[in-house]
Amino acid sequence: MFLWMYTVILCTVFSVSFGHACDYEVYKCGAWASGDIHIGMLSSYFSKVENLYSRGAPDIYNCSEFNHVSFVRMLAVIYTIETINNSSFLPGVRLGYHICDTCCHASKAIQSAEHLLALNNTEQGQCELNPNPAVKAIIGAQYSEVSISVARFLSLYMVPQISASSSAEALSDRLRYPSFLRTIPSDIHQTKALAKLMSYFQWDWVGVVHGDDDYGKNALQGFLDNAENENVCTAFIETLPHYLDFKDIDNMIQNVVQTIQNSTANVVLVILREELVHKLFTEVIKQNITRTWIASDAWSVSYNISHMKGINNIGDIFGFNFITGPNPGFKEYLQNLAITPGTENKFIEEYLKLGNDKDYLTKVVDISQTYADRLAVLSIAHSLKSILKCNQTACPGDKDFPPYKLLKELKRVNFSLDNQTFYFNTSGNFVNGYHLMNWAQNKSSGQREFVVVGGYKLEQEQINIDKNIQWYNSNSNKEPISICSDACPPGKAKKLLKKSCCHECIECLEGTYSNGTNLPNCLPCQNGTWSLKGWTHCAEKKEVYWNWDGPRAIIFLVFGMAGFLLLFMNLIIYLVFRESPVIKQAGGYIYLLIMVGLALSYTSVIIFIGKPNVHKCRARQVLYGLGFTLTVSCILVKALRTFVAFLPRYRQHNVKKFYKPPVIIGSGTFIQVLICIFWLVFDSPSVENLTSNDSMEITVQCIEGSGMGFGFMLCYIALLALICFILAFKGRKVPQRFNETGHIILSMLIYLFVWVCFTPIYVAKFGERYSVQAAAILVSSYGIIFCHFAPKCYMALCKKKDEVTTEAYIARACNFRPSMASILTTSSGVGSLASEIGLHPSASQISMNSNDTGIGCTINTACVLHANKSSNSQQIIRKRFHRRSI
Repeated sequence: MFLWMYTVILCTVFSVSFGHACDYEVYKCGAWASGDIHIGMLSSYFSKVENLYSRGAPDIYNCSEFNHVSFVRMLAVIYTIETINNSSFLPGVRLGYHICDTCCHASKAIQSAEHLLALNNTEQGQCELNPNPAVKAIIGAQYSEVSISVARFLSLYMVPQISASSSAEALSDRLRYPSFLRTIPSDIHQTKALAKLMSYFQWDWVGVVHGDDDYGKNALQGFLDNAENENVCTAFIETLPHYLDFKDIDNMIQNVVQTIQNSTANVVLVILREELVHKLFTEVIKQNITRTWIASDAWSVSYNISHMKGINNIGDIFGFNFITGPNPGFKEYLQNLAITPGTENKFIEEYLKLGNDKDYLTKVVDISQTYADRLAVLSIAHSLKSILKCNQTACPGDKDFPPYKLLKELKRVNFSLDNQTFYFNTSGNFVNGYHLMNWAQNKSSGQREFVVVGGYKLEQEQINIDKNIQWYNSNSNKEPISICSDACPPGKAKKLLKKSCCHECIECLEGTYSNGTNLPNCLPCQNGTWSLKGWTHCAEKKEVYWNWDGPRAIIFLVFGMAGFLLLFMNLIIYLVFRESPVIKQAGGYIYLLIMVGLALSYTSVIIFIGKPNVHKCRARQVLYGLGFTLTVSCILVKALRTFVAFLPRYRQHNVKKFYKPPVIIGSGTFIQVLICIFWLVFDSPSVENLTSNDSMEITVQCIEGSGMGFGFMLCYIALLALICFILAFKGRKVPQRFNETGHIILSMLIYLFVWVCFTPIYVAKFGERYSVQAAAILVSSYGIIFCHFAPKCYMALCKKKDEVTTEAYIARACNFRPSMASILTTSSGVGSLASEIGLHPSASQISMNSNDTGIGCTINTACVLHANKSSNSQQIIRKRFHRRSI
């Protein structure tokens, strides 16, 4: 009767306004119960309107696709109302209800809301709504898109609207929607919780699929704002239409799935209504795509999706759901579902026609999700209790009050239930937080089960994980990775790209380091420490020089000590054979001076080893300079002696006056002393510490000042060596037994070649130039030993005595050419060839000039007697020489 009455009223209204007839199917307002105060409800018994594209008149909406969740939510409201009526909570007051279907469509919802407010209109044909309708509050709608449209309309008359599932942040706007309230938090908290969840698991590269309705758009924007604060970036953002009957919906879903498959993001946030998610996952399962899916509250506990075939193969699923609670007796109510006597319910009638078993609804719907609907009814009941001034026995207040009075009281309501306190904040929202739901796999059934694994506290803005999560990849039991760029290991830092979550890993430069993962910048080294490129720490640089135990130092030390050993052996031979013609021909005391010079050179090489200091730097160069200058000066005397001795007699007189060995040796060495003094005073060698950014070593080495003094020192030795070489080359055609020119030439060539090679290396400041210099000193010194000492030692030790006697030298001289006699008898002071072969300088006094050849008679006689092999005559000559020497 009542259903027929309000249908007739609305038909009358619309026939007057639009000239069209209508029936029950237009509005789908199929459930009601009489009472003293009526509560309206906008349910979503059907999921879509089929004839949107063909609808050309305001008369019929063809709705389809039965929605179990919305149906159970509607039943929860009815059950709570009946529970209150059967209690003494509002003594003497009975609550009635009117429930209309929205078919998940905003226009249809406005039409239904208009119907609910027009129920009390008594004058037929009047299109104006009653400012004091029988319906004092409306519960619903389920989706934010629908609630927003209805809220605009209800705000005209300040009729309180309480939603148990519309979470769009826009509905918190008190200016646009002053009469809207909800028993759940706003999406501003959910999107913040979603961003913090991703940050908790370090998922900084995620995709987003959202609906094009107000709920999807607002949730997307809220998530993007919070994601930026949590350093979470979006790999892609895809949009799907809110309405299921959108003509190109299937192609759009396929495109979205292709985007997901092509993306490197392994986490996808899905902000869609349940039915759209079902369509999306159908294609995901078909394409065999595995990701980690994050559910918005619209489908975070969807039984329909959790029981899809193949749902276990798509990866992990998480979502935030509003905090739930018990509804005592509701399960039994569903199991024994029936229409309460005295009421009408077309929805229950149609459901019962399906013939489902009594446990069907409790299996396909998580009835704990109806907790918010129960809270909506209880909020109204507590507010009515205040308005009606109820006591233990009656509610004497006026029951015919305008809805805005109930709205004022609802904003002040505060009640407790299940050890929790509930109230609407200044934005009209409950602040009771979220559960974090994990869709655990039930491998036996191939379905998913909802498990609470944590939560989000609104006041603390903090994610809590209460238990271990069984991840999709159970072998590793680790959370999946979804990052734009791989983590930068220690030793590298992030270089951000266009998106803050995407970066390149660049190695830390010299002098900086990173000791953690994903550091935004490399840290500078402190306290004089240093690091190389890509290091994870800083360290002190190590001083590098020729350590005594280093391989290079050992090699040079061995060769240096071997040189000293050879010199010592030559000294022993010199002392043993000092009176022999071999040693005398080698130069006598000059032999010792050469050994002294070489000893200084070997000492300079040893000073190269060890940590350099100013004194070592000075000493090693000066010792070498003076030592080798002494050596070359002595060799110069030998070269000059040979050159003068074998000159023609008419040229000897002019040249012999320059042949003064002590003066030559002393002057040659003194000049080098002056060069070294000037060098040490004006451009002294010093120590420098060489370091570079790409090395952890500090090379401690000597520098020779500007190099001018060092250059003059080497050039002076080279000049003496060159003079020796020229003199020896000039006198190279001498008897073999007297021929030292070849040894002088070879030793000087060795010296000049070695130091010519060293010079460009030194000038170029080659890193190993001091090694080359030490090697050059050794090679030059060994060249002197093997060219000047080794032959004499061989002759002294290995030759027969009769081959090194005075007679043997005279015989070989006479065999060379007659003028040799004059050479042997030439008085040249200390170091004369006659003296060197055993003849005393006074022997020249018996010489006679008999012809132009300048052959002395004594030597002539000796040569003639030698030619005649007259031993007696040779004895006479030997005795005569001996007497003269006495």
